[in-house]
Amino acid sequence: MSAQTEADEPRPGGRSTGAPTIYDIAKIAGVAPSTVSRAFSQPARVNTKTAERIHEAARELGFRLNPLARALPTGRTHTLALLVADITNPVVFDIIRGAAREASLHDYTVIISESEESSERELVDAQRLLPSVDGIILATTRLDPPSIRALAKSKRLVTINRDVGEAVASVLPDLSTGVDEAVAHLAGLGHEVIGYVPGPTSSWISERRAAAIARAADAHGIELVEFANTIPTREGGAAILDDLLESAATAIMGYNDLMMLGVLQAATARGVSIPGELSLVGFDDIFGSDFTVPALTTIRSPLAEAGRRAVRAVLGIEDPHDLLPTELVVRDSTGARA
Repeated sequence: MSAQTEADEPRPGGRSTGAPTIYDIAKIAGVAPSTVSRAFSQPARVNTKTAERIHEAARELGFRLNPLARALPTGRTHTLALLVADITNPVVFDIIRGAAREASLHDYTVIISESEESSERELVDAQRLLPSVDGIILATTRLDPPSIRALAKSKRLVTINRDVGEAVASVLPDLSTGVDEAVAHLAGLGHEVIGYVPGPTSSWISERRAAAIARAADAHGIELVEFANTIPTREGGAAILDDLLESAATAIMGYNDLMMLGVLQAATARGVSIPGELSLVGFDDIFGSDFTVPALTTIRSPLAEAGRRAVRAVLGIEDPHDLLPTELVVRDSTGARA
C-alpha cells in the first residue's frame, strides 16, 4: 500500500486537483510512483540520489505525508501520546519539552492529552488514542494499576513517577537523596517538628515522598506531622494554611511547588512571616519557584530528562532501570526556627 496525502486517491498518471500526491512527485522526480512510496515508507531501499530528487520534488509541491496512511505499510504512525493530569501545572512543561525533543530525534511527534485530574477522562482519552499512536507515556497519571496494565497490553506504555510492577516500564526519581538533604537542612536550622502536605490520594509519588520524609525525619530525630490530602494547586495550598499554623510544625514540606507557593501567598496576605514563623519546602523546582519573595526552597527533579528517558523507553531504545537523581535547592523560604 503506497503512502498518500489526506486528499482523495488521484488517477494514476494525472495531476490531482487537491493536495499533491506521490504521482505528482513521481512525475517531477522522473521515477515510478512505487519508488516514491518506498522513499517515504522504506527509505533504505531507495538510492540516495534518487531519494534526494524525490524529497526535493515533495518540498517543491508542498507534499505532506498522512501519518495514518504512512502506518499502513509499516504498522507505525510515528506518533506518541503523552497524557498529563493538569497541563497548567509547570511541572509538566519540562517533561513535555524533553519528550518532544527526544521524539523529534527519532522522527516521532508527541500528542498531548490532559485529563484535568480525572482518572475516568484519562482512561477514555488513552483508549481513544491507542489505535493512532505507537506508544503512550503517562506523565502524571491518576489511573489505578489494573487500568495501566490493561493499556500496556495493547500498546507500548511507560509511566513517569509511577511504578506498577515489572510489566510496565517506569521512569522514577531517587527520592532519598533530595529528601535526606532537605530534612538535614531543616534539622540544621533547629526545626524539631516538620509537616508534610500530601497531594491527591490517587498520586503514587505523593505516598512515596511521604515515606521518604518519614524515614529521614526518624533518622534525624525529628517529629513528623502529616496533614490531609490536598489538591496539588496554589488554591489547595492556600486552603490548608490554617491547619499548618495550628499545628506544632515549624517547617512544612509539600507534595509540589504549586501547593507551597499557595501557602506562601496566603501567609503573606495574612501577615505571617516566611520563613520567620514557618519554613517552606516544595518539590520539583518548577519554572517560577524562584520568582516569589521569598524564593521557594525545593527538591529538584530532572523533569526534562524524565521526558527524554520516557520516550527512549517507549521506543524500546533504553531500559529506564536507573533512578533519576534529586537534589535540594536552598532559597529564602527556609530559615532558623523562631
